[in-house]
Amino acid sequence: MKKKSKIKYQVHGHTPPEKTESSSRSKRGFTLLLSLVVVSIVLSVGLGVFDIVFRELMFSGMSRESQKAFYAADTGAECAMYWDIKEGLISSTTPSTISCANQSVEVGGTPISSFQVDLSNGTCFSVTVDKTNDPQTSIESYGYNTPCGSTNPRKVERAIKITY
Repeated sequence: MKKKSKIKYQVHGHTPPEKTESSSRSKRGFTLLLSLVVVSIVLSVGLGVFDIVFRELMFSGMSRESQKAFYAADTGAECAMYWDIKEGLISSTTPSTISCANQSVEVGGTPISSFQVDLSNGTCFSVTVDKTNDPQTSIESYGYNTPCGSTNPRKVERAIKITY
C-alpha cells in the first residue's frame, strides 16, 4: 500500500491551515444557526406587521359599524321630531299613526311613547318620546348597526337625546 502524501501549499509565506472534517462540520453548523436566527428575525418582523394591519382593519370596521348605528339613531330622532313638531301627531292623550322610513307605527296616547323601525340598510332605531314634563318634550333615539331583533355579538348601539 502506498501512503498518500500530504501536499502543502504556501502562498507568499503563508501556509493555510489543514482542513479537517470537524472544522468543516462546525462551519456548516454555524451557517445553519445563522440562517435560523435570520429567519426568526424576519418572521418576527412579519408577524408584527401582520398584527398591526389586522388591528387597523378591525378598528376601521368598528368605526364603520359605529357610524351606521349613529346614523340610524339620527334618523329615528329626526322622524320623531318631524311628526311631533311639524305635524303635532305625537300626543300624550291621543294615539296616532306616523310613518318613518316607509313604515307605519302607532305613537301617542300616553305621556311616554315608544316605537322602533328596521331600516332598509340592515340597521334599526328605537325611539322613546317623553312628554311627562309638559310643555317640555324629550326624545331618546337608539340606533343599531343590525336589525332590532338581532343577537349579533358585534351589535353596536349609539344614542341621541333631544330635549325641547
